[in-house]
Amino acid sequence: MVGILDICRSAADITASQRPDDLFRVDTQHNAIFLSIAENELESLLRYGNWPELIKEGRFRTQPNKTYYAFDQITADFYCLTHNTLFIKDRNERVLGSFTYEEAMQRKYLKTSSGELEFRIENNGLRFLKAPLANLSVVFLYRSNTICYDAVTGEEKCKLEKNDDVPVFDQYIVKLGIIWRWLKRSGMDYAQEYNDYQNELKRKYALTLETHDISLVSGYEPSRFNNTINLCVGGDGYDRS
Repeated sequence: MVGILDICRSAADITASQRPDDLFRVDTQHNAIFLSIAENELESLLRYGNWPELIKEGRFRTQPNKTYYAFDQITADFYCLTHNTLFIKDRNERVLGSFTYEEAMQRKYLKTSSGELEFRIENNGLRFLKAPLANLSVVFLYRSNTICYDAVTGEEKCKLEKNDDVPVFDQYIVKLGIIWRWLKRSGMDYAQEYNDYQNELKRKYALTLETHDISLVSGYEPSRFNNTINLCVGGDGYDRS
């Protein structure tokens, strides 16, 4: 594990600039610039796309007479919903069904044994057009706003706080990003470094995300899912098939 200060020092060596000694010393402009550049790079990577390192699972159970559920109130580190994907799990943590963004736009309902639940995805939340039965278990995938973690405790963070905080992203890409941003900030030519960064970024992103949608219900016995269109659960969130 390489902390953000060591990454900045490595970038400084390549650009033949003075090494930062403490990114959080507020009385030193040189350190502050490196910290600002590092924060900018990590924020840019967070917004770049659905890195596997950032994808997490959130879940909630429906409550009586409640129709709107805000994702960021369910998960404190919520950044955005991943492909508008929602699904249901049974008591054995088996995925019973899912739908993609395109399917959601076509259907806009969840199928349960008690009937169809119409909904909209709006304002980073899920709104049912009428209140569903209580205690349905709804699961979704989301992109976390985590950009680093504590090297000792492993605590995930959405902001750099220590010199040894470790970025969640590929450290080589982070270093390349800091290099071209430092050169730009210093008024130097950064075209080659920027191109190297973009090529490596796209290559790494393609390697981690070059996948296709997988049918989550294939392989199960058809008799168990005769009534399943997308999601099939009982009133308590458990499989009733």
